Amino acid sequence: MKTYMATKDTVERKWYVIDASNKTLGRLASQIASILRGKHKPIYTPHVDTGDHVIVINADKIKLTGKKLYNKKYYSYSGYPGGLKVKTAADILNGAHPERLLKMAVWGMLPHNSLGRKMFKKLKVYAGNEHPHSAQQPEILDI
Repeated sequence: MKTYMATKDTVERKWYVIDASNKTLGRLASQIASILRGKHKPIYTPHVDTGDHVIVINADKIKLTGKKLYNKKYYSYSGYPGGLKVKTAADILNGAHPERLLKMAVWGMLPHNSLGRKMFKKLKVYAGNEHPHSAQQPEILDI
C-alpha cells in the first residue's frame, strides 16, 4: 500500500463565494486559509497547492470581538529612523481599503514561502457586494 501524493496536474480547483458580513475576523480567516491550502480535501498534500479559489464579499462589514477594533494595532516600518507607522483595526476598516484587514489575517495563517504566496493569490477580497468573477460560476459557501 502506498501513500497517495497529489500533483499539480491532478488537482481540480473550485471557486467559492463567502459573505463576510457579521462574521468574526479570526474565525473566518482560519477557515479561508484552510480552503486555500486544500486541507478540506482528502487529497491534501503539504508540499502541493491543492486548495481552491475563494472570493470574499462584504469585507467592510466584518466584526471583531471585544475591544480589538480599537486596541489591535498593525505596525509598518519603513527602515528609516522615525519611520514606524501604527494603525488600529478601526483605522483600516474605516479607511480606503477595508479588505486589507482580512487579507492580513489570512496571510498570517498561510506558509511564508513560495507555496504560501501561490496560495494567497487565489484569494479575492472585495469590500462591497459585487465581484467580477461570475464567469467562474462560484459556489456559495456558508460559514
